[in-house]
Amino acid sequence: MSETAPALELRHVSHRYGPRVALEDVSFSVAPGAFCVLLGLNGAGKSTMFSLVTRLFALQKGEILVLGRDLSRNPRAALAELGVVFQSRTLDLDLSVAQNFYYHAALHGIGRKEAAARTEELLQAVGLADRAKDKVRALSGGQMRRVEIARALLHRPRLLVLDEPTVGLDIGARAGILKLVRGLIAREGVSVLWATHLTDEIEPGDAVVVLHKGKLCAEGKVEDLLAKTGAADMKAAFVALIDESETRGAA
Repeated sequence: MSETAPALELRHVSHRYGPRVALEDVSFSVAPGAFCVLLGLNGAGKSTMFSLVTRLFALQKGEILVLGRDLSRNPRAALAELGVVFQSRTLDLDLSVAQNFYYHAALHGIGRKEAAARTEELLQAVGLADRAKDKVRALSGGQMRRVEIARALLHRPRLLVLDEPTVGLDIGARAGILKLVRGLIAREGVSVLWATHLTDEIEPGDAVVVLHKGKLCAEGKVEDLLAKTGAADMKAAFVALIDESETRGAA
């Protein structure tokens, strides 16, 4: 596959739950090495899109490619490039931190020696090397999130997707998780798709994809969206883009 292929590409993706349209003809891409924010209110379609990208849901219409690999035609190769952090916790609370890593490694066919070395390396990177033998239930919410992010990188994916990863965390833990993930772009060479409804998690230079009621409102760099809306910050730009979408929908 070409090294210049987008980390993630959606082409005319639509999804329905019976008669209800959850996504309608959505197309966008995430550039290699980018921190891309998927921004939308609750009910915008972010979780549906996340479920399609991670293949929890079968794709009904359109195409999804991960590093140029078609998710429908070659799911094994596509998913091998994908690291996933779900909104709901997915760690086994009664296993140790290291045991959670080893189970994940086994699913990806990683041998115990490599898994142990990689686990130590990643836990060091997220500041939790001293908690490897502790049961997960002994960790705080922010520490559990750090473990999930580190575990998602165990098999060396090139795209990390996170669905509302800071939900339920206090402001200090939220800031720590954001700093950690942004640092991983340089350290691990990954691209990131970060789904959120919080505009304060966006920084200048980020790529932003705005969803509203299942439709793509806008995409581009922060500075592009500010220029397009004439807004002073992303919160105001987000409101303006949603209002514009509502106006188009009512026309």
